[in-house]
Amino acid sequence: MPKQPAKGPSQRQLRVAEEIRQALSRALERGDIYDPELTRRPVTVTKVDLSPDMRNAMVSVTPLGGGDAKPTLDALKRQKGVLRSHVANSVHVKYVPVLRFLEDTSFDISDNIGALLRDPHVAQDLTPDDDDDASSDTDADDYDKEDD
Repeated sequence: MPKQPAKGPSQRQLRVAEEIRQALSRALERGDIYDPELTRRPVTVTKVDLSPDMRNAMVSVTPLGGGDAKPTLDALKRQKGVLRSHVANSVHVKYVPVLRFLEDTSFDISDNIGALLRDPHVAQDLTPDDDDDASSDTDADDYDKEDD
C-alpha cells in the first residue's frame, strides 16, 4: 500500500497553537513566573506546534537579543508545570498539552543567509550582466536585417 502524503495542521490546531503561544507570552511578559533566569532575560515565544491529537506542544523560544539559549531553556523546563497551569487557565481545551521547549534557530539561519547574499562573490551572480543584454540586442538586430 503506498504511503499517504503527510497532511498539514488543521485550522483548529493552528488556532489552539496560537492561543497557547499568546498565553505563554503573556505569562512570561507579566512576570508571573518566579525564576531568576526568566526575569533577568526576556524570552520570545516564536512558535507553537501541536501534535495531531493536541496533547503535546513543541514550543519554540529564543532569548531576546540572541545568545546562549541553554540557561533559558533550562529555566523554562523547571517552570513547565507553572506555565502549563497558565495555559490551562487561559486556553479552553479538553486536554492541556504537555509543553516541550526548543530553541528557535530560524533567526540565526536567516542572518546566515543574509550574510551569504551580501558576500561579493554571490552578489556578482545576483546582479544582471549588462554585457549579456547588449549582445542579445545586437543579435536581434542582425536577425531583423537578414529577413529584409
